[in-house]
Amino acid sequence: MTERESDKEKLRDQLFSVLYQAGAALVGTADLKEVIKGRLCTGVSVAVPVPAHIVEDLKTAPTMEYYNMYNALNARLDRIVLTGAGFLKDRGFNAMANTTETVEKDENWRTPLPHKTVATRAGLGWIGKSCLLVTEEYGSAVRISSLITDAPLPVGIPIDQSRCGKCKICVRSCPAGALKGTLWARDTEREEIFVKEECKKTQIERMRQATGIETDLCGLCFAVCPYTQRYLKRGR
Repeated sequence: MTERESDKEKLRDQLFSVLYQAGAALVGTADLKEVIKGRLCTGVSVAVPVPAHIVEDLKTAPTMEYYNMYNALNARLDRIVLTGAGFLKDRGFNAMANTTETVEKDENWRTPLPHKTVATRAGLGWIGKSCLLVTEEYGSAVRISSLITDAPLPVGIPIDQSRCGKCKICVRSCPAGALKGTLWARDTEREEIFVKEECKKTQIERMRQATGIETDLCGLCFAVCPYTQRYLKRGR
């Protein structure tokens, strides 16, 4: 290993330490040169788990506790990626945290750089038949965020293929019937995996019936995922 490579690894390890101390549970780095243009073409993906007891309840219906935790985890992720970006800026690099305030969804739920894209390129997980990120550690019971930078960080090994195999538990469990059962690969379009309109409509209906709040949250598909169930069993 050259001195330059050693310096890059040291910087990455320091950044990871900062992110873990800020509350991240999973962290990875991604080469985004094929995804975005410009100098900020290294992505840093972070994930935090949804608490196991909240996930257990989602197999019945969405809850107020999940709604509150969803927003709390998003706020925590904002703080984590802002902390990471600040660390890199203090060392002379350019960095931008992709927070809930800076990332805008269009009418089709699309963003310029999806957090899931950064996560799969960083090797944190793959896209399941639920169209959600699936991780080995927590299944799909995670909230994720990201930052981009021009810092010379070593990058992880991307995951380019689904590891869901023949499993269709989330597909069969979806109350909207919105999941198509498609095995994801790197170039799979979102529309090949699920029907957005049906998913959103049913999420709003289920959340309204369960809590009185009109927002698109459900969680059933990730609660029943076998990888999520492994996470839940570890906490029992």
